Amino acid sequence: MNTMEAVRLEQVTVELDGQTVLEDVTLSLKENDFLGIIGPNGGGKTTLLKVILGIIKPQSGIALVFGSSPRSARMQMGYVPQVSGFDRAFPMTVFDAVLMGRIGKAPIPGYYSSLDRDKVSEAMDLAGITDLMKRQVGRLSEGQKQRVFIARALASEPKLLLLDEPTASVDPEATTEFYDILNKARDRMTIILVSHDIGVISSQIDKVACLNRRLFYHDSKEIREDDLKSVYRCPVDLIAHGVPHRVMKEHDGSKTEKNEECNSSG
Repeated sequence: MNTMEAVRLEQVTVELDGQTVLEDVTLSLKENDFLGIIGPNGGGKTTLLKVILGIIKPQSGIALVFGSSPRSARMQMGYVPQVSGFDRAFPMTVFDAVLMGRIGKAPIPGYYSSLDRDKVSEAMDLAGITDLMKRQVGRLSEGQKQRVFIARALASEPKLLLLDEPTASVDPEATTEFYDILNKARDRMTIILVSHDIGVISSQIDKVACLNRRLFYHDSKEIREDDLKSVYRCPVDLIAHGVPHRVMKEHDGSKTEKNEECNSSG
């Protein structure tokens, strides 16, 4: 049985305010792929996600999600944006925040069925926040908030989940917990996660791409030293990390393997 193509970008170019943000980007992902996209701040990662979401229309090239235009496929996508400030006094509970993920599924705005509430409960359970359901979101830690946001996205039952710098504001322990959540969800959706920090890319990711206006992608977990030099535009030192933040083959002690198992630069 053939696996359906989830995302196809062909020679996509985007210009914003007279500047080329994405240039000739080509990418193909199949259902249940888990892609990590790394690159420096300002390299076009958020713009790429917005092209896939249908928020930004490219000047040239083709963008398809599940064989349709991104706008047509939007109800099949979940999105976790970069964490921004949240009013600590805003009186919203965790359950209500996650329930917002069902807005597009409700037949009448503001009306939620027992099925909607069941899906919210499932999403909170998957994200490990059931015990927080009555807590006020603004009173949570950054790591807890991030789990709320991913539960909200999961509640919409997406076939494609897009995450923008999801671990930027959380500590290493919360980062590990975050990847555990994604690992549990990955068998039911395609996942694209972007980050400027190579060090947060987990071994659970299937494929890695590097982006700085142009996309370097080899349909594998390999990060080539030449790609990193092109993306970061400076010499890089490749550093091997232990489990769980290893994206390359197990280190066997050879100099070659050290260079191949990079997932950080300094």
